[in-house]
Amino acid sequence: MHRTFAEKFLYVAMYECGQCHTRKPEPRWYALYLGDYPRCPICGTYRLTRLATPDRIDPMYKGALNLVQRIFGADLYHCRYCRIQFYDVRDPIAPEVKDAANSAAAVGGEAKPA
Repeated sequence: MHRTFAEKFLYVAMYECGQCHTRKPEPRWYALYLGDYPRCPICGTYRLTRLATPDRIDPMYKGALNLVQRIFGADLYHCRYCRIQFYDVRDPIAPEVKDAANSAAAVGGEAKPA
């Protein structure tokens, strides 16, 4: 699908469903760093876990921006899909991910964390 002039700076591609005609953008790599909440630098998911100390098994994401954020005292996060660790200075975790985890725990019969 064709992108507008402004969309070309934010998205690599724009896809449209043939049945419902909804548009889904594919963000550029730097768009992952423009939001309010941390995202995985590889897959872009919001489903992250926060780590207190680095894990010796999973690799650390290598990049200049990751190093700068580490120097500024950023929190350490782990992506459960890519299995990488990275630093990010933004707010802890996206609220919709927290709500989804709490509702899944309630449906499964487990008690909600306080």
